[in-house]
Amino acid sequence: MTTKRRFFYGWVILAIGFVTMVGGYVCRTTFSVFYPAIVDEFGWTRGNTALIFSINVLVYGLCAPFAGALADRFQPRFVLAGGAVLMGVGMVSCSLATARWQFFLLYGIVAAVGLSVAGFAPVSTLLTNWFARRRALAFGILGAGFGTSLIASYAAQYVITSFGWRTAYVAIGLSVAALIAPLCVLFVRRSPADKGMYPDGMTAEEARADHETLSTRRGAGEWSSREWTLRAAAHTRQFWLLFLSWLVLFGIVEQLAVSHQVYFYLDAGYEPMTAATFYSIFGVCFAVGNVAGALSDRVGRERFFIPACLACAVFVSLYFFMRDTATPWLPPVIAVGFGTTFGSLCCVLNATLADLFQGRNYGKIAGSMIVGFAAGGTLSPWLAGHLHDITGDHIITYAILVASLLATATLMRLVAPRRLHPIVRPR
Repeated sequence: MTTKRRFFYGWVILAIGFVTMVGGYVCRTTFSVFYPAIVDEFGWTRGNTALIFSINVLVYGLCAPFAGALADRFQPRFVLAGGAVLMGVGMVSCSLATARWQFFLLYGIVAAVGLSVAGFAPVSTLLTNWFARRRALAFGILGAGFGTSLIASYAAQYVITSFGWRTAYVAIGLSVAALIAPLCVLFVRRSPADKGMYPDGMTAEEARADHETLSTRRGAGEWSSREWTLRAAAHTRQFWLLFLSWLVLFGIVEQLAVSHQVYFYLDAGYEPMTAATFYSIFGVCFAVGNVAGALSDRVGRERFFIPACLACAVFVSLYFFMRDTATPWLPPVIAVGFGTTFGSLCCVLNATLADLFQGRNYGKIAGSMIVGFAAGGTLSPWLAGHLHDITGDHIITYAILVASLLATATLMRLVAPRRLHPIVRPR
């Protein structure tokens, strides 16, 4: 007798995770359009102003292990809601700032703590409970939420141009708190067991068959069946290779793209709204790329990741040729290619971590990865701004981006997840 399948509640969890990522990360990804406005109003140097963003990334990363542990220990719906409210308070309060130290406190600390508590570590902990066979698809849709938050930069630029950056901070902060907190409290549940279900909506027989399939594969069985704690994970080579990957891909490449990409176009001679449009195109394609990364559920993580990483490096290298507005086709090509390939990388890297270290302590492990992200993300925005203050261009920054992508491809090759967690393809 065939068991009748019910609607899988994991799709509700994923939808809320998507909304949480969009609303939460709008607070960070819009910095690229606030950045020039703040520099213009106060006359601060780019390097010193970029420290606002760097402190935000540092605090976010340092809080992430604790945020992940909160999601492991307490009800995630209240953890996420509390983070969203705190984040909103920080962003609204930025509208009152008149000195750098106030931005450091409100955006760099208050909003960052809120974003960490309602950010990647807690949300990804939820997803690893609800999705197994379709993990890259789930992380792809989650990552598309981050990409969608980049699109909000266009709307933020419009509000800044029309009403001022202070009004834009109020609008973002109120929207984030009012949207995310109620959704999380009302609908988020920790695991399929809370709804009498199994991951991916599987029947009990299918879940048992998946476990038996993994346990019979040499090398994968012992790894997959182990109860991973943060201490146990930290004694593996793969943990530190992934930690370095987080530092390089998310800490350097992503944060340089988020904090300085609008300036890349402005300094080439494009108008603010045009620059924000290219940045938004990058965001749309980043979202598409995240969903495309779901192909790694079928072909394998590194078999997808390494070619995509090399392609991303090629698109980023086109920045070297963008010196002025004489080649108007170049910015959209870069935005589309860079956004699509980079988005797919983020999806697959997140799924790889969940493949290798899933379990009830995953929140702490994912939070520790974000410390690596923070190590790179704290330095890179300030360094790029400082290099521009010294050299007057972005050439060294472009070289850092290309080198970082090549290094990430090498790190994934060394992690070799196919040997430890073979993919069980979706049926």
